[in-house]
Amino acid sequence: MQEIIPDDPRKPYDMREVIQGIVDGGDFLEVMEGFAANIIIGFGRLNGYSTGIIANQPRVYAGCLDINASTKAARFIRFCDAFNIPILNLADCPGYLPGTQQEYGGIIRHGAKMLYAYCEATVPRISVIVRKIYGGAMSGMAVSKLVGTDLTVALPTAEIAIMGPEGAANIIFKEEIARAANPSEMRRQKILEYREKLANPYVAAEEGWIDDIVEPTALRMFLIEAFDRLKKKKETRPPRRHGTIPL
Repeated sequence: MQEIIPDDPRKPYDMREVIQGIVDGGDFLEVMEGFAANIIIGFGRLNGYSTGIIANQPRVYAGCLDINASTKAARFIRFCDAFNIPILNLADCPGYLPGTQQEYGGIIRHGAKMLYAYCEATVPRISVIVRKIYGGAMSGMAVSKLVGTDLTVALPTAEIAIMGPEGAANIIFKEEIARAANPSEMRRQKILEYREKLANPYVAAEEGWIDDIVEPTALRMFLIEAFDRLKKKKETRPPRRHGTIPL
């Protein structure tokens, strides 16, 4: 896995290779492969047990969530929850896809379907931050505990922040960059500073946003043991007829 994920956070890679390195025998049954290719959904086994897998695909739209991806993932989450199949999320997402087409198409409503599906699900759920997760994508990909995720972990090189380092540096260090003799060099240094001091998994772990930092070579065994501990998970909720799904 260390060889699959590039050091440059903007360089694409195939998330399917990461999935194949985690599941038993590298066997992964992908569902709806030809639709909304920026998100991958499908089934694999971990130590013989069926697991539903939802993963961003950095090769398409950099792994951003859009209307189609949100609908595709929401349907899959509901399916897994209906048949008591645990869910594994593999996150590498810079956020929601920008643009007027998405806004006019109702990205807020469609994106809410995915959030609603996660919040309603009661099956065991584990999220892994493979490379980066920014802003609203933390809830969108169920990295945040606020949507009911049981366990959230990150690889040591993961980036976790409200904004990407490039955008954050432009805002936080705007005046310092403007006053610098060489603004482009100052901006580069501030991006590095933000990435090293704030957008790393160790800061997130200190703040309680993630539960653990796992080496890539140990990830498969960690997930097997974690799902084994969550097998007997029982969630008690107040009785009600049903929720109000965002349709």
